[in-house]
Amino acid sequence: MKKLRKRYWFLALIGFLMVFIGIIPIRIAIASYQAPYPQAILTLGGDPSRETFTAKFAQEHPHLDIWVSSGTPPDQALAIFENGSISTNRIHLDYRAVDTVTNFTTLVHDFQKRHIQHIYLITSDFHLPRSKTIATIVLGSQGITFTPISIPSEQPSESIFRIVRDGGRSLLWIVSGRTGASLNPRFHPPIYASR
Repeated sequence: MKKLRKRYWFLALIGFLMVFIGIIPIRIAIASYQAPYPQAILTLGGDPSRETFTAKFAQEHPHLDIWVSSGTPPDQALAIFENGSISTNRIHLDYRAVDTVTNFTTLVHDFQKRHIQHIYLITSDFHLPRSKTIATIVLGSQGITFTPISIPSEQPSESIFRIVRDGGRSLLWIVSGRTGASLNPRFHPPIYASR
């Protein structure tokens, strides 16, 4: 009887996940219809070249606010944007993320509060496949779509293992609100204040 009950709970959980995951493409389609053009820019930290690229990109999109998730230290980031003649009023520096999954999970509710349904997603080309997987799950589950913009680099593409692992962590976040980031032995809380 206990085995049968466990099996039913397991099948119910799998069924719930399949239905919920099936809703993500529908939510993305609705967001794309309601907001066909990006309403903000999200740059994933990891290399100062990403902020430099974003400053140039933002010059071509002067009406869009910019979010940088766990990028270079605030003084350095602001200097990059000031050199690009980008008003500090448009810039949102956020340092809560400790990895790529938390780049999205820490900001998704900020986008929702501002009724942002479509963003430009900027990151390096080698990092883009993993970032797109996470964005599809995390942002898509919350009714936000994205347009990816890749920055050319010399680095090899990330492994399929990292993409699958972080896709799983994104699903965990949908179900539990946790990403598993604290289980990483290299985990360190963010050190910069947000702006």
